Amino acid sequence: MAITFKYLITILFLTVVIRGSSYCSLNNINIGTTRSGRIIDGKPEWNVVLINNCSCVQSHIRLACKGFRSVENVNSSILSIQGDSCLLINGYPLKGFDTVRFSYAWDPPFLLMPTSSRIYRC
Repeated sequence: MAITFKYLITILFLTVVIRGSSYCSLNNINIGTTRSGRIIDGKPEWNVVLINNCSCVQSHIRLACKGFRSVENVNSSILSIQGDSCLLINGYPLKGFDTVRFSYAWDPPFLLMPTSSRIYRC
């Protein structure tokens, strides 16, 4: 009986550890912005790399992008501006550790921050 109890406790502990290690949050969406060195219509170009830094899939990723503008065309299937919010890749899933890249030209650069997403268990 004691051995069965030990095995049960061990299995429960490992289940909690495994579940805890695969938990993702909005904080796992990391955004980096770097200057490309190009000038477009008098504005510096910025390269944006967004990564889902977790093994779980996240979809319907929204970014705060109040006042976002660009003299360079940004593909709306990558970044769709909807008021003060932007929808990333039309809401489609971004797999774990996948990236999305786009460029825009404006001065100064915009601070793009994730505001919401749907997170799926992995």
